[in-house]
Amino acid sequence: MPAAAFAQDAGDAARGKTLFTQSCAVCHSDVLGPGNTVIIRQGPNLVGVVGRRAGTGMSFNYTKPLRDSGLTWDAATLSHFLTNPAAAVPGTAMPIPVPNDQNRADLIAYLSTLKLPAGVTVVAAATPAPSGSPGEDPGDWHHAAPGVKHHVTVADLPPPYATRSAGNGPKVVPKPADAALSVPQGFAVKPFATGFNNPRLVRVAPNGDIFVAETAANRIHVLRAADGAESPAENKVFATDLDRPFGIAFYPPGPDPQWIYIANINSVVRIPYHTGDLAASGAPQVIVPRLAEGQGGHSTRDVIFSQDGKRMFIAIGSASNDAETMPKKSAAEIQAWETAHSLGAAWDAETNRADVLVTDPEGKAPLRTFATGIRNGVTIAVNPKTGDLWTSTNERDGLGDDLVPDYVTRVKEGGFYGWPWFYMGNIEDPRHSGERPDLMGKIIVPDVLLQSHSAPLQMTFYTAEKGAAAFPAEYLGDAFVACHGSWNRSHRTGYKIIRVRIKDGVPTGEYDDFLTGFVVNETEVWGRPVGVAVARDGALLVSDDGSGTVWRVAPVGK
Repeated sequence: MPAAAFAQDAGDAARGKTLFTQSCAVCHSDVLGPGNTVIIRQGPNLVGVVGRRAGTGMSFNYTKPLRDSGLTWDAATLSHFLTNPAAAVPGTAMPIPVPNDQNRADLIAYLSTLKLPAGVTVVAAATPAPSGSPGEDPGDWHHAAPGVKHHVTVADLPPPYATRSAGNGPKVVPKPADAALSVPQGFAVKPFATGFNNPRLVRVAPNGDIFVAETAANRIHVLRAADGAESPAENKVFATDLDRPFGIAFYPPGPDPQWIYIANINSVVRIPYHTGDLAASGAPQVIVPRLAEGQGGHSTRDVIFSQDGKRMFIAIGSASNDAETMPKKSAAEIQAWETAHSLGAAWDAETNRADVLVTDPEGKAPLRTFATGIRNGVTIAVNPKTGDLWTSTNERDGLGDDLVPDYVTRVKEGGFYGWPWFYMGNIEDPRHSGERPDLMGKIIVPDVLLQSHSAPLQMTFYTAEKGAAAFPAEYLGDAFVACHGSWNRSHRTGYKIIRVRIKDGVPTGEYDDFLTGFVVNETEVWGRPVGVAVARDGALLVSDDGSGTVWRVAPVGK
């Protein structure tokens, strides 16, 4: 059925509510708060959305393309938009389409029921202010600068709800004329390539070619630059018609890969590859046809291989913030479930979610759980020195400005990291109080705790021992992490690249600010780091989906 043919009554609203809970509720609220206040999450509140002009809902920083679209949300326009948001409104930040006709009709039928009660006046919920002014909050953006050191410990954490939960998403604006990025003394940062459609993860092929996922555009770009060059000589679209690609990996490991693996929203595919290819030489071959039952919630998927090439790891984020609607199980049911799925594995819509999964590179072995309770392990990486698997993880929201810390950690096989019942070891999430006493004492505390709500995305290890733009030797073995930035904190944090300190392959728990300057003021930012990778010449490459740019950081004079 064509999108325009949908009528308001074409769907099943009850089924649509279930779909909303499973796929949309991590970003959108379908209720009003106390006193008819608007509840803001990463996306706008959808109460009263049908009949509303696009980009005019209260208390949300919509993208300029959506505000300027001229759309008014009815069944037809919603259907057209949800079929492919990036095509319907180029530049929108809405990342998740609803391609299935019936699912889309059911969801729209449910959205049509979210009406404001007669006579009700909606009130904008003020972002709660934490104690002290912005300049007094040690975790906020005012204090971010190259070289600033951080060491967050469990002992530093406040109790849940020490502050109210904030809805403080940024407004992304064009780069102000006087804005400048900052890096440590002895380094310079310059734009390397621009004009991307929301550039996301970045990975570098053994021959030095740079692959960039444009998730919203369903394609992968490839850049080629001579060592030491400040811009690419080649900028090509490598592959199109993918399904929200994010993770990219080369296989087999080593100097001559034969395949490029791509983690789509709900599958893993591979494309034949010969060193130097600037365009896909064949159609994608499906290796893992289904990762989880649903595609909603956190949408990034990453893929990487063990050093010996025998195992393929896949990271999948949760479908929800905190498994709020996951049904309860009896002790006997939990025991049976964990026997099949591993300690701490969630179920129902969260099956195979908030996990790192593992299979073989051909996808012949059944997917099994490698580690659980990792709410949104956005990327995974193998430490080349130790062979350990690591992840950068977005923790849960809703418990206050300084809970729960995001983290970077080694991932232990069979390990359970807490979500949704616990966090940072034996600290119980109050929203799941008393539900899983059997897990007490079995939760791994992550290695490096980050300022809560920093939103770490891609991480990479610095490995360049030589090259035209190699960093000083003191950086060897450390990790760099792109922090996309907060929405659930009243004073903005993140929006930077950090350096995670590692000694002899073991994290110290400390991290330093490395690249800062994307925040304009309390409400606006002009850039949001996503990807980070080490170029063959040693330069650090950073993708930024706010300005559509890949940046290059290199020592001055090299």
